Amino acid sequence: MQDASVSHATASDWEKVYREESPKLWRALVLHTGSSEVASDAVAEAFAQGIARGAAIKKPGAWVWRAAFMIARGDLAQRQEALAGHAQSEISSPERVMDLVQALGALSPMQRASIILRYFSGYSVAETAAILGSTRSAVGVHLFRARNKLRDELEDDDER
Repeated sequence: MQDASVSHATASDWEKVYREESPKLWRALVLHTGSSEVASDAVAEAFAQGIARGAAIKKPGAWVWRAAFMIARGDLAQRQEALAGHAQSEISSPERVMDLVQALGALSPMQRASIILRYFSGYSVAETAAILGSTRSAVGVHLFRARNKLRDELEDDDER
């Protein structure tokens, strides 16, 4: 028997989530993957899967973030060689932003996702862990290591 107090996503819920979350989600995925194409595909696929599941999903906002990052991770693994040559040319930004994007590329996928979700998208450590299908302590370790690596990478760039 289903609890009557538990609400499930309706079509209007998905529309609202799309309007509110898709731009921020897309930008986070571009930072995570270095590819606007992977980000676009992951966002579109996550929303398509969510809408297809409809009312079976209780929290569409959280679900779509987790699904998009999982989809992007799979796409990124398949496209890793192709991305190496395109990551710099896809994002036209000032030099410091490019340094950051390159430094993010030096992180492991979990470190990069943790940094982006926590500091760019503003999710808490617990929310970041839920989106990534990880634990709070693992995300904390990823954040600690990523910050140290970014600091080292960006300080090296300043010395050049």
